[in-house]
Amino acid sequence: MTGLQAYLDTFDAEPGYLDWAKFGPLSPSVRAEAHADAELLGSGRTSGIDLVAGRADEARDLLAELLGTTADHVTLQPSTTHGLMQALFGLPGAVLVSRHEFPSLSVAAERAGALGRSAPRWLETADGLVTPDAVREALTDDVAALAVSAVDYRTGYRADLPGLREVIGDRLLIVDAIQAFGVVDEQWDVADVVCGNGYKWLRAGRGTGFASFSDRALERLTPVLSGFAGMGGALGVFPVPPPVAGAQAYTVTEPDHLATARLATAVRDIRDAGVSQVADLVRQRAGEIAAAVDRFGLAVVTPREAYRHAGIVSLAPDPRDTAPLAAALANHGVAASLRSGYVRMAAHAGTGEDSLRLLEDALAEFAGTRMR
Repeated sequence: MTGLQAYLDTFDAEPGYLDWAKFGPLSPSVRAEAHADAELLGSGRTSGIDLVAGRADEARDLLAELLGTTADHVTLQPSTTHGLMQALFGLPGAVLVSRHEFPSLSVAAERAGALGRSAPRWLETADGLVTPDAVREALTDDVAALAVSAVDYRTGYRADLPGLREVIGDRLLIVDAIQAFGVVDEQWDVADVVCGNGYKWLRAGRGTGFASFSDRALERLTPVLSGFAGMGGALGVFPVPPPVAGAQAYTVTEPDHLATARLATAVRDIRDAGVSQVADLVRQRAGEIAAAVDRFGLAVVTPREAYRHAGIVSLAPDPRDTAPLAAALANHGVAASLRSGYVRMAAHAGTGEDSLRLLEDALAEFAGTRMR
């Protein structure tokens, strides 16, 4: 598959699906790859088994291309959380992190601190957003890293990664990229650790996590959770050898090869379509959702500037309106999520006009309940 239009033609989810920030329905190419690779793994032929296993190298190459790094700096992980734990458990010093981050970050920081690893320094802001100014005011000498989401899961706010890099200087920048990778044209190379997963915007299903580590991160982090896969193939050797040099040290075991094949397929699809073109359409769809919501007088908390949002549009209804709004959305087949009191919707590049019409109908029904 090549080209943006070919990519858009693959979207076949039911109309009304506006929950891409929660889960991305698998693309046709990913589904086909999963079936084909399952057959190869069921054949008992060494050639077929090796072919599927080889997709791991392909996935790392493709990820490296989009991340602006090289394949030897990329690892495959079971999830975003696994990658973040690899980073935070190996961090020498405190990590600055907002309490409002998705638990993949905040819980990993807390667990690392409880074991005497990197102690969390909680960033407190009025709106919970991680901005360069807020980070500048919170920095102390003992902070070794800043951990932040590229796109806030609650509000859809897109962090200023280059600005954060400038503020923290030589400290490590650890980024949860799950709500941004593939649908935001981001400068990933300003970060030292980038962790993501393919089960949302990439449409690759669960188990398709990954992490990249800069040279600076490899120098400063300790691979505390390194398993036998991080020994460079040395099996049955005693004493147990140290982890290998490089990103592969931050792995526990061999990846799920069916998952890595799905990831490779999905990353190739979005690479061929063009990340910047996909990102433009995702922002356009988000703008259309926000405009529809505006017409019915609901408050949108997601920033309106194109450079400060991606695909998430979050509403902050009066608590009394939350249940009627959720009911109206469900009645019209609109899939959305409730996150931290916000009603969160998220469209992808291939979301069609039929989905937006269903949203309009749902909002009209909701508006009718408010007037009674």
